[in-house]
Amino acid sequence: MTKLTDQVADYLRYSQVERGLSQNTIAAYQQDLLEFADFVQKEGFASWPQAAVDIDAFLAKERDAGKSNNSISRMVSTLRRFYQWLVRQHIEQIDPMSQVDAPKREKKMPLALSQEEVSKLLDQPDVSKPLGIRDRALLEVLYATGMRVSEAISLQDGDLHADLGIVHVLGKGNKERLIPISDLAMDWLDKYAKVRDQQLLKAGKFSQYVFLNQRGGQLTRQAVWQMIKKYCRQAGIEKDVTPHTLRHTFATHLLENGADLRVVQEILGHTDISTTQIYTNLTQKHIFDVYQKTHPRI
Repeated sequence: MTKLTDQVADYLRYSQVERGLSQNTIAAYQQDLLEFADFVQKEGFASWPQAAVDIDAFLAKERDAGKSNNSISRMVSTLRRFYQWLVRQHIEQIDPMSQVDAPKREKKMPLALSQEEVSKLLDQPDVSKPLGIRDRALLEVLYATGMRVSEAISLQDGDLHADLGIVHVLGKGNKERLIPISDLAMDWLDKYAKVRDQQLLKAGKFSQYVFLNQRGGQLTRQAVWQMIKKYCRQAGIEKDVTPHTLRHTFATHLLENGADLRVVQEILGHTDISTTQIYTNLTQKHIFDVYQKTHPRI
């Protein structure tokens, strides 16, 4: 290992142990910093570059290699944190990143399903089987509430309040919120509860989680992702659908049907309304499409 890659390894250990960052974040930092270290070594620097122009040269090379603005922005963010650590550790005296500008991030429109596609997707699970009932209940909950998949798989029995028509959700940063839930979704949850209770009784297990795997353990995000991909293939939906797509779809359909933006913000658990406003672009496109298709003089 070279001195530079040793320092990268030390920083990654710090990020994991001291900052408690996830494995995915650590892996992203590692990829960015090893690319930067490779550039530094090939350019013949004795240590990390101290001039902003040298870092700009690296970013230009990344751009020439076909990296998107979002990837470059992430790289700049990684380097900012890394240089701050280098200065705190007295490895470097100067932080040149204050003079490096990140490109504007590309705003990607969230993918949403049409109401017809949602109906097709919801019809895919074989509800003559226990697993199909679970899957139908989960899909109904995701579409009815707009909750994140991590929130759905963390639901516990006490979070469901059928008499009030609400679900208690623990979201990002342990922030709690109450979400309305449709009678239809609650009906499917009731059907699944009977199947789930029989499953636990047969296995001699107890679980507080609502959605379980076939072994009676908590359902994982990966399992939900695979399940949705399978049902989309069955339904002939060619869009790149993920569990988060149902969250986008929920918000889009509410706004298309006249929901207030602030209400949607509260249901989704967005701290900043600007995060929710991206859905207005989708609904405006929907309005334009409807106008184009229905106005008699076009």
